[in-house]
Amino acid sequence: MPNPAEESYYIGIDVGTGSVRASLVSKSGKVVASSTQATKTWRDPLDHRVFEQSTTDIWAGAGKVIKACLQSSGVDPSAVKGLGFDATCSLAVTDFDGVPVVVTKGENLGRHGERNIILWADHRAEEEADLINSTGSIVLDYVGGTMSLEMEIPKILWLKNNMDPALFSKCQFFDLPDFLTYQATKDSSRSCCSLTCKCSYVPKSGWQKDFFKQIGLQELTERDYAQVGVKEGEEVLIAGMPVGNGLSKKAAEELGLAPGTPVGSALIDAYAGWLGTVAARYKENGVLSNVIPSVEESGHRLAAVAGTSTCHIVQSPEGIFVDGVWGPYKDPIIHGWWMNEGGQSSTGQLIDFILTNHPAYPELVKIGKEKQKNIHAILQDILDSLQAEQGLESLLELTKDLHMYPDLHGNRSPIADPRMRGSIVGLELDNSLINLAKHYHATLLAIALQTRHIVDTLNNAGHKITSIYMSGGQAKNAELMQLFANVCSMPVVLPLDSGGAVVLGAAMLGRFAAEAGSRGREGQAERLWDIMVEMTPPGNMVSPNATPKEKKILEAKYKIFLETIDIQTRWRKEMEDAFN
Repeated sequence: MPNPAEESYYIGIDVGTGSVRASLVSKSGKVVASSTQATKTWRDPLDHRVFEQSTTDIWAGAGKVIKACLQSSGVDPSAVKGLGFDATCSLAVTDFDGVPVVVTKGENLGRHGERNIILWADHRAEEEADLINSTGSIVLDYVGGTMSLEMEIPKILWLKNNMDPALFSKCQFFDLPDFLTYQATKDSSRSCCSLTCKCSYVPKSGWQKDFFKQIGLQELTERDYAQVGVKEGEEVLIAGMPVGNGLSKKAAEELGLAPGTPVGSALIDAYAGWLGTVAARYKENGVLSNVIPSVEESGHRLAAVAGTSTCHIVQSPEGIFVDGVWGPYKDPIIHGWWMNEGGQSSTGQLIDFILTNHPAYPELVKIGKEKQKNIHAILQDILDSLQAEQGLESLLELTKDLHMYPDLHGNRSPIADPRMRGSIVGLELDNSLINLAKHYHATLLAIALQTRHIVDTLNNAGHKITSIYMSGGQAKNAELMQLFANVCSMPVVLPLDSGGAVVLGAAMLGRFAAEAGSRGREGQAERLWDIMVEMTPPGNMVSPNATPKEKKILEAKYKIFLETIDIQTRWRKEMEDAFN
């Protein structure tokens, strides 16, 4: 067992869409122990837009996974020198004592109760987002020109419009990462990442009083923004900066750690994925590059954090405005640097949907159990067999007449239109397992084509992306990663632990907090980048390998992908005109 007298450890807590995970990490970045606990999500059977969770459930899960890590590793709590959190960009609502407030529409809305998180994927605030997007406010300039209904201000406005005003006035609102540091320390300091990326806090000028008045949220300004935690002109914490005095006595007992353990200012989960991947060296054909990456090199590396959805994050020394892409955000992670964030609202969720709704899915599951093999591997075996049987040069030939557009849950980037919907062209009267395998491959290709659409949009606006650094569950899918490389014509670097990169980023925040002392912003960029380089294990590079024929097919597929967007937009207008 590790000797705590000889080693310092850091804990990262990652709150994803369906689980909370903890990793106990050494100073070198080695994961000593890890544990995961599922979390609850409530849906409204009458409204598919609604997704709700509970901070009580999530915090209890955090305690379980931290204690499990300590128990399995034998590390004493006193050896844990810092703690960092990341979470989905979901809206958590409590009263001013931190007691959860219900966000479910109905008679209990605004009263104390468990269901107090509007999940990121929740799309109830469409009308509120439309109002915000009609204002022409400067806040829109920093979200690609269009605010997503997945962000926090539309959701807060929805609560204002549906809640008893007396109850609304008692609420405080957190982006979920900031709630976790509040729960840990009882200090309500907010992170630059959450405020600028999801809460309409404008770089350099802060809160926009006229904007809040214009959309009907003047209460926030009248109370000097107490409900959102940062007064006008007050300091916002940059990634990893210590929050308050560290773990409170109560939180320390709940998490099984020592009181006063430093807590780093939190990040949204995708940004923690950037933190845990982009400083990696990489192996190409088994040979490790001897080049130590600089922070300047990070501007050429796109972090793609792929789980239920996928986020695409790239850094630049100056702010770059990109239509349909969130940002530019100043200082969300590295002091003095700007970031843009693209995204696909549904990727892992899309793959699951296509599989589980096909008539052959039960047969696929049965075969997987019989062979004790992952169902994605079964599908890939089927595709490889079909290619060999038909003597085809490429799998792309199997789906040459099957075209999918992937926005079943709306488009986040670069169209920024939640009303976009998915489509499949080339359906056959075939419900076989072979047909399911073809649909699976078409889905992977659609995700890759949309990734290229986002990368092209970023580069056309002024970014200089030359590689993609993956994290999340989809990085385990070898066929999808090769499609990314071939479709985007650039290498893809896969982390040593694809599922652990995000929580590793959170642990880095804990280390920074432990070592920061009272230096604040001074030297933050250099110190945090050094920690990233030291703690990020080498990744493996997947290089583009498309043949000339495959390149020609992929170019045709991409042209059709873009045409599909134009067709859907035109059809929707024609139907709207017909109803007017």
